[in-house]
Formats: sequence, C-alpha cells, structure tokens
Amino acid sequence: MSRKRTRLSAALGGVTALVTGAATVLVGIVVAAGPAVAAGTGTGYLHTSGNKIVDSTGATVRLTGINWFGMETDNKTFHGLWANRTWQSHIDQMAELGYNTIRIPFSNDALRPGAQATSINTASNPDLIGLSPLEILDRVINYAGTKGMRVILDRHRPTAAGQSALWYTASVSEAQTISDWQMLARRYAGNTTVIGADLHNEPHAEGTDPNGTGAGWGQGGEARDWRLAAERIGNAILSVQPNWLIFVEGVSCPSGGNANAWDNIPDEPCGWWGGNLSKAREFPVRLNVANRLVYSPHDYAISVFHQDWFDDPTFPANLPGIWDSFWGYIYKENIAPIMLGEFGSTLQDPRDRTWLTELMRYLGTGVNGMSFTYWSWNPNSGDTGGILNDDWTTVNQTKQSILQPYLIPPVGGGPTGGPTSGGPTGGPSSSPSSNPTVRCTVAYTVDNAWSGGFQASVRITNSGTNAANNWRSTWTVPSGVSLTNGWNATVTQSGTTFTATAPSWAPSLAPGASVTVGFTATGPSTPAASAFTLNGAACN
Repeated sequence: MSRKRTRLSAALGGVTALVTGAATVLVGIVVAAGPAVAAGTGTGYLHTSGNKIVDSTGATVRLTGINWFGMETDNKTFHGLWANRTWQSHIDQMAELGYNTIRIPFSNDALRPGAQATSINTASNPDLIGLSPLEILDRVINYAGTKGMRVILDRHRPTAAGQSALWYTASVSEAQTISDWQMLARRYAGNTTVIGADLHNEPHAEGTDPNGTGAGWGQGGEARDWRLAAERIGNAILSVQPNWLIFVEGVSCPSGGNANAWDNIPDEPCGWWGGNLSKAREFPVRLNVANRLVYSPHDYAISVFHQDWFDDPTFPANLPGIWDSFWGYIYKENIAPIMLGEFGSTLQDPRDRTWLTELMRYLGTGVNGMSFTYWSWNPNSGDTGGILNDDWTTVNQTKQSILQPYLIPPVGGGPTGGPTSGGPTGGPSSSPSSNPTVRCTVAYTVDNAWSGGFQASVRITNSGTNAANNWRSTWTVPSGVSLTNGWNATVTQSGTTFTATAPSWAPSLAPGASVTVGFTATGPSTPAASAFTLNGAACN
C-alpha cells in the first residue's frame, strides 16, 4: 500500500555559487548570562523576538521537528496508518527520538465536508473508524500536545492532485484558501499545541523569464507576487487568531520565471522551490500583528535535484555562502527567525551526507540555533525516504545519528541528554531491578465502551529521579476481561493481570516522562483496573 509523494525538480538558473569562498559557520554560543531558555517547546503561545522564537514567558524556544505527510494526498490522512501499529505510537516514537514539533501537510480537499480518510488499518486503529480527516487531525493534535509537542499546519496543495506554482488555481481561489485557513484558526483557537500556519508550500517559478507565470517576490501585482499574497493571507488569519505564528516560504526565482540562457537577460539567482528568500530584506512581509513572522525556506540534497553548486570545486565550503544569500542572512542580521521547513535526502550519494552534516552545523547547536522540521517521518517519500524504514517502525539510524545532536526533545517526550548529547541517555540496557527508587503515577481512562467490550488507556508517568530502563508496567483487571489488542508497548495477559513492556524503540522512561499504553478488551469496563506498578513499584 506504499504511496509516493511526487516532488517535481526545481527549475534553476545557471548559478554555481552566489558567494565565493567559505562563509563563517553559524554555531550556538554559550554565555554566562542571557535570556531565559524554555524547556522543550515552552509555555503557551509562541511569538518572535528578533531572530528568536520565544514562549509566553519570553523564554527562547527552538523547534526541532519532523514532517508527517499524507493528509495532502488522496488518502486525506496521515500515511502509515495502514501499518500494523497505532497512530499514537508514531507520535510516541517521534517524541522519544527527540522531535518536538510536527509539521502536518494538508490539501484543501481534506477540509471539504464529506471528505473521507482512506487506507487505515482498522485492526490497529479501531478508534479512527468513521472519522473524517479533520477529526483524525484533531486527535493527532491533542495527543501530540500531551507529549509536550507543537504542531505547524502546512497548506501543502490546493487539491490532492499535486502542488501548484501559485497559491491559487482555477478550482481553489485565494479567497477559498483564506476561508479554509480561518476555519482552521477558529477550530484550534485556545489549543496552544497548534502554533501557526505555513501559508502555501513551495511557491515557485513557471515559464521562463521574462515571460514567467509563476510565483515571484517583490515584482508587484496581486496575481504573482507571493510576498504580497503572504501578507494578505497571513493578516486574514491573524484577524481571527492573533496568537499564531505565520510561516512564509520563499520562491524559486524572484521574477517568477525560470532562467532562459537564450534571452540575453542576465540570469537571476534561482534556488529550490520555496527556498529563495533573497529579496526578503528589500521586500519584507508586513503583518498587522507584530512579532508573528517566521521565514521558512526549504533546502535539499543532490538526490532530489543536481544543483550546480554540488559540483563546485570548493564544495562543501561553498554551501554556507549559498545558504547565507538565499535565507541565512535573515537570521544572521536579526531580521526574523528561520524555520527550515523541509530538508532531506536518501543519503545515497556521498555528497548528500556531507550536505546534511554541513547543513545541521550551519543551523547551529542548542536552543539558539535555527528551527527546523525534517522531511520526512514517512519512508514513502520518493525523493528522500524517511526517518522510518520501509517497515514503518524501525529507524534509519544513519539519518537519525546526524540529526540527533541538534534535537531538543519535548518535555516528557524524549532523551534527557540535551541538544548536543548525541543521543539518548541512560547507558546500557539494564533489568528493571537495576532502576533504584522508582516512583510513578498512573491515570486510567476508559476511552470508549460498547456491548461486550471497551477501549482504555493507561498513562504512566515516571515521577522518580532515575530513568526506568526497560520499563514494565502491570495492572489488575476485573474477572471476565480478555485482552484483544494493545499499542505503544507489548501488552500481554495472564489471568487478571495485564503487563505492558517497553517497545524496542523506547526502552527507557526518563524522569518526568510519560507513556500512554492503549488496549482493547472484551468483557466489562467496570470496575476500573487497579494495582498499577512500574518496574515493580506501586504507582499512585
């Protein structure tokens, strides 16, 4: 049931390098005193301050996230729901790996009344049966919030058929796009998990300069100037939801037309679709609510398109100069924050690994680095593959190892070693008995009940000061209850005792961290389960 996301190659001018020589690599700086740093993704709604994203207390936040696509395709919901695992377990795994934000692509088709989500494994995800795409989105957002994660909504396509150069088409007008965005802004009003809107994915050139018909930047006119459209759409959203961040991507060629070597017109710098913000200093996006603008370029490796700069004899020393010219200057000049919305690779070409390593170094370490959301969680991206392997469960450790030192996990959601630790803490695997002074709390909820059965969730929190390695939780159910399915752990039954053991991809439960184990069972849902333990210790 694998489905590929098709991504057309960026059409480029003959630009080999925009700046000669190596540029200074941007790195995080540790100082003795400075602005407050928020744990995880901070508190409340987010806003901007210079080139930083800050929370409601003014503490600096860095978004280090992942793209989970599918809602923009004809499935109209997240890909991978067809796999033999629950939708919650995807989010659990993202958080455990250290991703604190999910960028969710969608098409306007998925928002229409009567839209139907398809390709869902109802045995693994019985709670999604009969839900609309928006109702599934609601559940993903709410559950991500319980992990301390944030969500960015990305209008990826006007229809499920594919991307568009302009932000409107013959069938989906700008007015319709604004109406849909305002609907989403109202739907999630007050839900601080949803922090903002990525207005339109990858505006890009079409046709050739000077007769281009695609999206440009700063050339004026309502029909093709993406900068002016971003102002109109962004301000319309802010008029109903002033707390959201507005994420604005670049274009490919500022004129809106691809380079033409035979027109005797000097070629302009052209880059990735959505990746060229070189005109944003001269023509900035102006929003009616201050401190809401985040520029969000895209950047890719040679496995997506063979850009000229990958062949430059100075590669990879030429890369920082190219990034500076397209978008990095915005951050370095303290104009606005940068959130690199998409970047990814199959790593099949050796230059791809070099590119990714250099890009992460350029974005910087620690909370003061630039924010990002990696493309993608999904293994079925035809251009890049994913963090997950084709089994939709195991992790591509080569990619994860490059990203890991730069990830800032959500509070309660991931490894505790910090953004420069290189990986989860906790040391070698150990038996439950090796975890001293385990303390825990539990919240038990019957999520749904029907004649002859029910669905329940057990939220287990490690309230102690030590990691619960290879964690194992037990609880007692009433006589006559029989387990039918479990998720987010390996759930088994012996008599009236249910046992949940840690999944291989998340064997350690850090201090303060929580995991929600779900199950379905036949039999009575009352009285409630009782006698909960974590690694042998009784839970409150």
